[in-house]
Amino acid sequence: MRVVLAAVAVVSFASGPAFAQCPEADQKKLEQFDRAWGEAAEHGDRAHLQGIYADDFAGLSATGSTSKTQIIDTAVRDFERVRASAKPAPKVVHDYYVIGCTPATATITHRNVITTMVDGKEKTAYSRSVHFLEKRSDRWQVVSNAGNPLGDAAVLVYMEREWNDAELARDYAWHERNYSDDFSGISSRTGALSTKSEDIASSKKATVTSANLSELDVRVEGDSAIMGTDDKGAFDRKVRFTDTFVKRDGRWLVWATQGTAIS
Repeated sequence: MRVVLAAVAVVSFASGPAFAQCPEADQKKLEQFDRAWGEAAEHGDRAHLQGIYADDFAGLSATGSTSKTQIIDTAVRDFERVRASAKPAPKVVHDYYVIGCTPATATITHRNVITTMVDGKEKTAYSRSVHFLEKRSDRWQVVSNAGNPLGDAAVLVYMEREWNDAELARDYAWHERNYSDDFSGISSRTGALSTKSEDIASSKKATVTSANLSELDVRVEGDSAIMGTDDKGAFDRKVRFTDTFVKRDGRWLVWATQGTAIS
């Protein structure tokens, strides 16, 4: 397995900078706002979307700006097209939120994971969105929007975060999905070599209660990539590790991992 940590009270993966003027309760409400907005767009709910977007909304993209009317019409048209086809609708997941706000303004950033079926196989695309909101007449409205597809390096950084979260949550299904069948691991404790099944079995015997990633360094070359970092913090163990990924059928998989305990 990659990291074994004893119980230590350390915060793992803060959602973003600490905004003194944006309490956690407000951040949760803004995340709920964003998720309801996403559901309305997926279902072509014109009435809900009319209240989401400000009249002076301007969406920003490489091809130009988009008005409130244009973006709502596009969402409704996309929904109608999917409903009329025999194909299942794309599955869209929003996660890894970073939210900041003042009493009258807010910024919401998150990752988007979009999974579609192509020739009987799942294809996944990743992007990041940035939303700018203002509170008008005591309700939030979106005044501007920007986004971009994620490159391989950014996809892999998020994958490392998923991996870390999976170990904390004891979500071994993540390992089953994202380790390649020919995965190999080198233990940071013993130096022993392990296969996919052996590494997962070893992970189940340990309880990771806190973990923090720092100094991530990604190198991508074609369909292979290397990720290196330190695990830092007030841990009983600190590990420098190198993870190797391989892209197969358009999807990154963990190919190998090697850890070295550091004092």
